[in-house]
Amino acid sequence: MAHLARMTSSPAPAPVQKPGFVEFVCLVAALMAMNALAIDSMLPALPHIGADLGVQTANGVQWVVTAYLLGFGAAQLVYGPLADRYGRKPVLMIGVGIYVVFSLLATLAPTFDALIAARIGQGLGSAATRVLVVSIVRDRYSGRDMARVMSLSFLVFLGVPILAPSVGALIMQFGPWRWIFGVLMAFGLSVMLWAMIRLPETLHPEYRQPIRMGRILSGFREAVTNRVSLGYTLAMGALMGGLFGFINSAEQIFSDVFHARAAFPLVFAAIAGGIAIASLLNARLVGKLGSRLISHTALIGFIVIGAVHAAVAMAGFENIWTFGILQAMTMFCFGLMAGNFGSMAMEPMGHIAGTASSAQGFLSTIMGSLAGFAVGQQFNGSTVPMMVGITGYGLLALAVVLYAEKGRLFRSHHLPPVQATA
Repeated sequence: MAHLARMTSSPAPAPVQKPGFVEFVCLVAALMAMNALAIDSMLPALPHIGADLGVQTANGVQWVVTAYLLGFGAAQLVYGPLADRYGRKPVLMIGVGIYVVFSLLATLAPTFDALIAARIGQGLGSAATRVLVVSIVRDRYSGRDMARVMSLSFLVFLGVPILAPSVGALIMQFGPWRWIFGVLMAFGLSVMLWAMIRLPETLHPEYRQPIRMGRILSGFREAVTNRVSLGYTLAMGALMGGLFGFINSAEQIFSDVFHARAAFPLVFAAIAGGIAIASLLNARLVGKLGSRLISHTALIGFIVIGAVHAAVAMAGFENIWTFGILQAMTMFCFGLMAGNFGSMAMEPMGHIAGTASSAQGFLSTIMGSLAGFAVGQQFNGSTVPMMVGITGYGLLALAVVLYAEKGRLFRSHHLPPVQATA
């Protein structure tokens, strides 16, 4: 009895924190991978989708990509405030659930219009992962631990776009294009169940904030009127226009220009690898050289390489080798800019980081989606429209960066947060 009394009076063991570090990193990476898979895995299937659903023009099938991006961009405005009010986990579950449901609807879509509606729904759902992953990591870790989690997760995130077209092509070796959406649904459902079972709520109850439309609108207004925030957000939108223009046109270029559809996944992987290598290199150099020196130099390189590539295409010298090499160099420059532009846009927004991030993500993604669609719609059987578009968007990005920096590039920036408005 005494032994039993000692057992019952002993304090209960501390609960095991779940998930552990390795599992948490894998879960975060899986959430981040959902978006890249939803964009790139279906690129090899676009001609088959157009043929099966009666799309009248080859360029019209590009709506499969653009519709998703528009939904993804628009929903970023709402997930942040909802997660601050109701917690990270329930909002994340709703978002991933929406993604799963609309993936199923895409699998069953009887018409092209139904497929486009389902793709918008997929984007609306997956936007939750973009907005909430960083918040969840920040809730649970800080300092070097947070940086370690994000770095390890980002390696997976960078690898997915490289492999996604190959995944889509592999799926189509065993079944029709609809199976790609079925795989996306199964992957989303698996991640949802994993997070539901293993991911605890990370937002402490005392940190929850009521939804006040006045405060949210005030934050949005500040984010889009501050010179630095607006300038780098618009620059990022312009660069994303070039990226999405490439994604929209890529399959048609390999099929209709180079007649090398089988080589598409491999060359696309090499080109996307330029972004991954640049992102990893930037992480090592940014502390020494500064984000402005690196990104402004890369922006000049982006424009110069784009102009050279456009000239090569106009002169009739374009082939699969020139395209792959020059486009990989262009995407390498993009990789040196993307993260830096995002962080510089946030520099003066620390006091409203969540709201500003939602506003900036909405503006840059919607702008990039529409700009990229405009480039894709100009495809005429050559790479000229795409390269002219990429070069033009690079020049636009340079113009708004000059606006943000008051006409001076490359300078180090150790000033207090800028309060100037547009």
